[in-house]
Amino acid sequence: MSEDQIILIDKPAGISSFGVVAKVRRRLTKEFGHKVKVGHTGTLDPFATGLLILLSGKYTKKSGDFLKLDKVYEATMKLGYVSSTGDPEGEITKVASSKHSEISTFLNTFTGTITQTPPRYSAIKINGQRAYKLARQGKTFDIPSRQVEIYSIEILHYDYPYLTIRVHCSSGTYIRTLAEDIGKALGTGAYLTALRRLQIGEYTVANAKKI
Repeated sequence: MSEDQIILIDKPAGISSFGVVAKVRRRLTKEFGHKVKVGHTGTLDPFATGLLILLSGKYTKKSGDFLKLDKVYEATMKLGYVSSTGDPEGEITKVASSKHSEISTFLNTFTGTITQTPPRYSAIKINGQRAYKLARQGKTFDIPSRQVEIYSIEILHYDYPYLTIRVHCSSGTYIRTLAEDIGKALGTGAYLTALRRLQIGEYTVANAKKI
């Protein structure tokens, strides 16, 4: 086995992407008897699961080839509530309890090119520092909005207050922000309770290895 690899990992919940990289690095270093360079091609939040593409050895130089690939996610959101972080790890606040039956009408407005403001609790760098670190320190800062592409949104299951969707989107899309924006459009608020990345480009989680 070569130490220069593309490694597909099915990340479990409760561990950071950097934690996964560290585990794989230790495994490969032990296997080859010397330190092996390992990097990721895009992170997943600790609560999220699914496909991570890691590169090892000389393949780490190819990370740019993966950064702009489209992605497919399965996401479950809870309507009627908001989270300070957009996910289960934040402070949850109840907003409303009205039930909506025409969800698909609202979701259609989110397909195509849309403008997003990435969440404060994200890995985006602001003046050289990660946004989530600044947010945890209580600092005030602005994150520039960006345009992303939502190719399709499919409703997989809806039983108020939970809505599960499958999203095919461009690189740079934040599903946490998408859920929050959907909640705002519905007038109920929403946050992600679960997120799973199914596909990056042509790479699928079905071919990924467990930690």
